[in-house]
Amino acid sequence: MSQPMKHIPSDTMVSSSFTLRRYTAADEAAAIELWRRTWQLAYPHINFNDRVDWWRQRWRDELVPAATITVAEADGKMLGFVTVDPRTFDIDQTVVAPEAWGLGVAAALIAEAKRISPAGLDLHVNKDNTRAIRFYEKQGFVISGEALNWRSGAPVHKMSWRP
Repeated sequence: MSQPMKHIPSDTMVSSSFTLRRYTAADEAAAIELWRRTWQLAYPHINFNDRVDWWRQRWRDELVPAATITVAEADGKMLGFVTVDPRTFDIDQTVVAPEAWGLGVAAALIAEAKRISPAGLDLHVNKDNTRAIRFYEKQGFVISGEALNWRSGAPVHKMSWRP
């Protein structure tokens, strides 16, 4: 599975190529920090430092045991990850380092998610996350429902992809 996926301009902060591979337990600290850093940037009014212990527990107890997690990395640095539960078609998280936004990392992760769950995928995205909504639409997802995030109460779109 580890294969060069995309060439990235040399003047950026990331390597000229990245690879996709399966998550290992050794990735936990990097994955949690990447989650904290990207969510803090997306929602600066929320203190995600205060949520790290909660997230670590959720990561260990809910996501790692149930999901297939794919990591994107370059030069040993995690650039992103996607979590896919192939039994339920759910993507819980697609996280990409800000310095890798727009460089094909997220698209490669979603392509791998589609390979893992070829019958389809569902996810929930905060309605105010217009960047993510546009990205998922470009990847073939459509808004298929409305809901409230059961943890935060925030309004979300259910988005679905079917082949």
